[in-house]
Amino acid sequence: MTTSNIADYAILADQRTAPLLAHGSIDWLCLPRFDSPSIFARLIGEVDDGRWLIAPRDGTVTERSYRESSFILDTHWTAPAGKATSTDFMPGSGDRADAVRSISCTEGEITVDVELVMRFDYGRVRPWVRQATDPDGETVLHAIAGPDSVVLHGKPLHAVDGRHVGEFVLSAGESLTWTLTWQPSHLPLPTPLDVADALRETLADWRDWDSALRTEGPWGDAVSRSLGVLRALTVGQTGGIVAAATTSLPEEIGGGRNWDYRYCWLRDSALTIEALAVHGHHSVAKDWRNWLLRAVAGDPADLQIMYGPAGERHLEEQVLEHLVGYAGSTPVRIGNGAVNQYQADVVGEVMLSLAALREAGVAEDENSWGLQCNLLDLLLRNIDTPDHGIWEVRGDPHFFTHGRVMMWAAFDVAITSAESLDLPGDLDTWRQSRDRLKDEIWQKGYDDSLGSFVQYYGSTSLDASLLQLPHTSFVAAHDPAMTGTVARIEDRLLDDHGFVRRYVTNGDDGLDGSEGAFVMCTFWLVEQYANSGRVDDATALMNKLLDARNDLGLLSEEYDAATSRQLGNTPQAFSHLSLIRAADALTNARKDTTS
Repeated sequence: MTTSNIADYAILADQRTAPLLAHGSIDWLCLPRFDSPSIFARLIGEVDDGRWLIAPRDGTVTERSYRESSFILDTHWTAPAGKATSTDFMPGSGDRADAVRSISCTEGEITVDVELVMRFDYGRVRPWVRQATDPDGETVLHAIAGPDSVVLHGKPLHAVDGRHVGEFVLSAGESLTWTLTWQPSHLPLPTPLDVADALRETLADWRDWDSALRTEGPWGDAVSRSLGVLRALTVGQTGGIVAAATTSLPEEIGGGRNWDYRYCWLRDSALTIEALAVHGHHSVAKDWRNWLLRAVAGDPADLQIMYGPAGERHLEEQVLEHLVGYAGSTPVRIGNGAVNQYQADVVGEVMLSLAALREAGVAEDENSWGLQCNLLDLLLRNIDTPDHGIWEVRGDPHFFTHGRVMMWAAFDVAITSAESLDLPGDLDTWRQSRDRLKDEIWQKGYDDSLGSFVQYYGSTSLDASLLQLPHTSFVAAHDPAMTGTVARIEDRLLDDHGFVRRYVTNGDDGLDGSEGAFVMCTFWLVEQYANSGRVDDATALMNKLLDARNDLGLLSEEYDAATSRQLGNTPQAFSHLSLIRAADALTNARKDTTS
């Protein structure tokens, strides 16, 4: 099984998929999309489940970095008799997907080891592999399994026990390049990629993206990288945004809370779009709005909390028994059973994000406003229905306070928009529902004796999602009800290092085991501190969180500060978008204190 820490992994990106690469080995790659079956699955299995190694023999990584704002990865190596630099990237290539890998000897002499283990369908299928000739007359390695094929251009490798290997001696100034290309198996072999042109075009594309961003303040670089991660997790062809690039990376090493995050959650996507709109990328935001219209098309009563990258609805959860799991953490799952849950907050998240688009200058159109009216009808039909909450608990449903506030927010923002923009709607019913929810939340979601909001009606438990209530304007960050809630969260949900857990895991969520502190919840506390005047506390916690990133600025879902170890699926969109919001809040708060 893989021994690399989650933080050791870099991603490459072509806005369709995102391989994970550490120590010269691509241990995770799904082709052609994020949610496609993998060809390399060593990340959650073993070497024989697929990987692609290119590295100097006995080499040590001394430094690695992305070029400017891109996801072109340069890695510097020291070997016993020389030094090397490897460059890995994925260009956008139309209907095909290419992973480009090159290595150059920069000093002395190195021996390059290459090992290519191709296993389709999450390691379950050994492809038929043959030598073939491409249209330019070049000899290539061609692997086929059902509808998929990959073609390897570059120095020939030889087969050994179902693997393809090679060793190559390079002196200073010499280099080698391989390109692995996916395409449907029924198509003719592809022509070689012009690597130099692809590299220039890929870097230019990321430069254009970055030049349109609006970032400022002491955390501007971190915000830019996080915005780039959000773009990397966006499917360029459809506008869908996946929650992470991986499946089944554990929330606890050896534990069973291992989920597939390669899908498009409406909540995550909505918050991501809000962040992109605030920072200047309206075109991506409009693409997502169009994706949403397509995904939700039909009866809004069929609304799901998540969809596939192109809007697919059927995401059946399965267990892959043959994979040993990351660091022995099983089960390994694909698909996600939470797709069938009702989560009351989702409509509110979508409504708030679409309102943010309007405020950013993206004009409303008839179709999108009609969708929003239908979503409010869905809320009206479910106003007395308990739900499974933002954390997708697999225990009993409840009236979660966060979800009820998000329902209130959906009606509130719709009323404001309809009134200010003269948009049609059943405003009287919306107002009645908004006012009813407000009274109910204060009666049942807030406990006067505790001076705090509670996780769900009838409980005294806490939930980090309560930190999001000020974002809806239901309650101000400095209101005593919020500061009292924060005081209880600090007492009950902080770990020994100041990171925030989602809630106390005592089995009520229908799951065994525990989990690490959640990165996004801790950023939410930064945001709350900043907005309530605790700027020094916000700054200290922000810096601690930035130290939890890996050397490339990437964050997974969770962090175990006791072992300095990232946990959960990676890179996590929610972690990066909450970084952006926390940085924005803190930058604004610092301006206020100096003005």
